[in-house]
Amino acid sequence: MRHGNKTNHLGRTHSHRDALLKNLAISLIQYKRIETTLAKAKELRKFVEPLITKSKNDTTHSRRTVFSYLQDKESIKTLFGEIAEKVASRNGGYTRIIKLGTRFGDNAEVALIELVDYNEAFSTAVEEKTTKTRRSRRGGKKSEGNADVTPVAVADESSAEVVEDEAPVAAVEAEPATEVADATPAAEETPASEEEGTKEA
Repeated sequence: MRHGNKTNHLGRTHSHRDALLKNLAISLIQYKRIETTLAKAKELRKFVEPLITKSKNDTTHSRRTVFSYLQDKESIKTLFGEIAEKVASRNGGYTRIIKLGTRFGDNAEVALIELVDYNEAFSTAVEEKTTKTRRSRRGGKKSEGNADVTPVAVADESSAEVVEDEAPVAAVEAEPATEVADATPAAEETPASEEEGTKEA
């Protein structure tokens, strides 16, 4: 019976494993994304997410608690100053693990672990995806069809009001256009003579 298998020991002693996770966490906080093996990334997620949760409560006690894990003042400043503000509205799930395949030398599974709120490319793609509406090809229920007709009617009324407001402006703009038309009657005669030439041919 194998006890104590809830965590991956990563083939290291307790102190070596703690030092490894501490250094990986400092690198993740500093660079916002790191590339490591999949097993280390999964263990790092379990190590760093509670620290990020503690950083959301910026007190001396929470700073000292996180410092006891990381032992790095610069990463504590970054974590409590910059990262805590970005993740303030998020209730967990601060990291994302993306599998990258296997490493050439030893065929180890490699993964990219990153802080979710710092990936602008992925977050903008998600925003674009959520703004698109999905349209059904089928007729749908009749109650839904009636709901669609009502907003269109309201939109037509509002556009009619806009057109009525713009009508006096269009009349004012039409007067200069007639003056321009009177100034260039010769240009209109030329296409008429070309039309006669095409009729004869």
